Amino acid sequence: MSVDLHLHTTASDGRCTPQELVDRAASAGVTAMAVTDHDTTAAVAEVQALAGARGIDAISGIEITAIEAGRDVHILGYFIDPGNAQLVGFLSRQRAERIARVKAVGDRLSQLGVPIDITPMLARAEEDAGRSIGRPQIARAMVAAGHVADTREAFDRWLATGRPAFVPRVGAPPEEVIPLVRGAGGLTSLAHPGQTAIDTRISELCVAGLDAIEVYHPDHDSASTERYRQLASRLGLLVTGGSDFHGDPSHGSEPGSVTLPDDAWLRFRAAAPHG
Repeated sequence: MSVDLHLHTTASDGRCTPQELVDRAASAGVTAMAVTDHDTTAAVAEVQALAGARGIDAISGIEITAIEAGRDVHILGYFIDPGNAQLVGFLSRQRAERIARVKAVGDRLSQLGVPIDITPMLARAEEDAGRSIGRPQIARAMVAAGHVADTREAFDRWLATGRPAFVPRVGAPPEEVIPLVRGAGGLTSLAHPGQTAIDTRISELCVAGLDAIEVYHPDHDSASTERYRQLASRLGLLVTGGSDFHGDPSHGSEPGSVTLPDDAWLRFRAAAPHG
């Protein structure tokens, strides 16, 4: 098996359409996958249909941005019901906050003498209410305007936490997001904990209902992977993993480049609330 449970499409900040994502996953030999777009399930049904036609087991997924002490904490949700009313309402509010933040970052960049045209991304978000926008699209606009060489430079110089154009996000804490996902029939996993750096809070998130840790991720070296694998075992948590593929040339991962071991996948699949 080749299991990749962290993938993005154009419904959020990925560069591949659902069709392109499934084609690339199939070419890479992926046998099970989940599209986990930021704060939207807009691509889930299409990816599941396309993947199923290629013999790939595609489960529903999402990556929700929670806020902890002013910084992002990404909670992955799997096996969710995309039509769950509470989830739908919450995600709509999340995407509205994203639009407001994009406008604020655009204003900040103009004040800093690094203007970009955010009109096209705002128009796309308004045309498609399920589309989620954020800093990656801003970074691409900065590349197109000639302000930076690539999106990584855009974040390193301007958009990352503490950089000149950073605007804090508004959002719900992890303790609110976790039960929301579970209420929609899903399992939750803390995304890329090596990047989030809230290790001391993980046991508290378990009390809130956290089901798993994303142990396998491109940002985790072998030592980090082993540390989080042991932590999951100690806390009685399941394990997830994936490539976090966005299709961005400045981030080298491809579908299936980081995968979840077979035994971990079988345990996770068996824990699905709907069997």
